[in-house]
Amino acid sequence: QVQLVESGGGLVQAGGSLRLSCAASGLTFSSYVMGWFRQAPGKEREFVAAIIGRTPGTYYADSVKGRFTISRDNAKNTLYLQMNSLKPEDTAVYFCAASRSFGWGPRDYDYWGQGTQVTVSS
Repeated sequence: QVQLVESGGGLVQAGGSLRLSCAASGLTFSSYVMGWFRQAPGKEREFVAAIIGRTPGTYYADSVKGRFTISRDNAKNTLYLQMNSLKPEDTAVYFCAASRSFGWGPRDYDYWGQGTQVTVSS
């Protein structure tokens, strides 16, 4: 049974930083593309960032490029998202997700975590 468990969300002031983690189990972690998505109230779930399994390769939404960094530790089966220079518009529930191959949309991902709330105050 695949489980993805996010942690690290919270309340932060604009300009601050947070680091999200996603602990994975029940899958061969290094074989999967791992992604972060977010969903704000009343909005669709949107792509934030993704990282390829074994070979170097990262993808970012334009809205977070230069501020967020996705990384993974295959030995620990853990995915990370370092978020710097946070803005109020980054407020959302953040989800990690796993896929056999890279895709930009939520439908491209097979497994999902329960989400962690990030709130950025102005």
